Order: sequence, then structure tokens, then C-alpha cells
Amino acid sequence: MNRIKEAAIIAIGIIGLGLCIKGGIDDFVNKDRKVTVKGLAEKEVAADKVTWPIQTKELGDDLPALYDKISETTAKVKTFLRRNGIAESEISVNAPLVTDLKADQYNADRHRYRYIITSTITVTSRNVKRVRSIIARQGELLKQGVAVVDAYAGSVEYEYVSFQKMKPKMMQEAIRNAEKTAEQFAENSNSRPGKIMTADQGQFSISDRDSNTPYIKKLRVVTTVTYSLED
Repeated sequence: MNRIKEAAIIAIGIIGLGLCIKGGIDDFVNKDRKVTVKGLAEKEVAADKVTWPIQTKELGDDLPALYDKISETTAKVKTFLRRNGIAESEISVNAPLVTDLKADQYNADRHRYRYIITSTITVTSRNVKRVRSIIARQGELLKQGVAVVDAYAGSVEYEYVSFQKMKPKMMQEAIRNAEKTAEQFAENSNSRPGKIMTADQGQFSISDRDSNTPYIKKLRVVTTVTYSLED
């Protein structure tokens, strides 16, 4: 009887060992069966922050008189902005910048005036639509004798600062798209996607939709996911 029990125990052990060996062989065979895919999510949104530098200049030889004139010009611009719904907290005024043309030893050209005073008023607002409508009407300042300088360094900038709120949702969409790609690949190879083996947090980017509509932003996230493949 004891021999029978011993034989049964040995048999069970052999069967268990065989199953373990089989599982190990299966794991070894399938360990390299995986697929790496990319998931993309894109969305177009309206910018939710605008920075608008308004630059004006005055030229002349009488520096004190120029300061008075630039102060008057600055006051007109601020009045124009407030009248069109821009809050005082959204307006900042930089100190006037003075350029003495005769003090530049490398500039041998003769100028009609000696001094150039540049004033920059910056509007920073979350109400992009309102600011854009005012930008379209800035020609009204010309009627008041105020010429706004269109300088490259003073271009209007649009941003989408709510991007952090969009990240989780866009990441989920990118992973879903990656899963669809993995499923298609698995179907073509007579298998199915298993667990996620590796995944990155995604590459996020914000860009203008095009050069003509910088106030429309394109959000983009690309994630890379590796799935195991199962029969």
C-alpha cells in the first residue's frame, strides 16, 4: 500500500513537473511575440490667451518735449483700450526707450532728428475674441494722431494655456488608437493583443493651425505602446 502511495506521489510530481516545463517552453517561445504601435490624438482649439504689444515712436531733438509727447500718446492708447473693454489689470506700460542716433559711433548716416523714443504698451488677456476685435479697429488711433508701429519683435502672440486639462483625455484617446492598431496587426498575424508591456507618457505639442490663423491651435499627442501577442 505504501508503495502504491509513493508511486502515486511520484506520478503526480512528474505530471506537475511536465506542466511546469511546458509552461516554461511556451513562455520561452512567446516571450518575443510582441508588437509596438503608435497612437495619435489631435484636436483643434481656440487660443485662450493673447499678448498684444502696442508700440509707438516719437522722433525729435528736444528730449523733454518728446517725453511729454510720448506720455500723451500712451494716455491715448490706454484710453482707447479701456473704452473697448480692456481692464486696467490687462494693460502694462514699459518705460520709454530712448535712442540717441548721434551717440552711435558706428552709424555715420545723417539723420534729420537726434532722438527716437519708443513706448510699448502690452495687453495680456484671456478674452481673445475681444482683443482680436480691438486689433482690427486699431486704425481708429490714427484719427487721434497715434501711429502704431508694426515691428517684427512686437507681433501678437496667441497661446493655449489650458493644455494641462486636455492632456489626460487626449492621452486616453491616443492609447485607444494605439490599441486599435495593435488589434489590426494581431488579426493579420492570427493572434490577439495581450497585456501592455511598455508605454510612454506621450509626446505633446502645440502649434498654429496655419500661418494665417495663429489664434487656432493644433494639439497633438503621440504615444508608443508595446503589447504582447497571444494565440
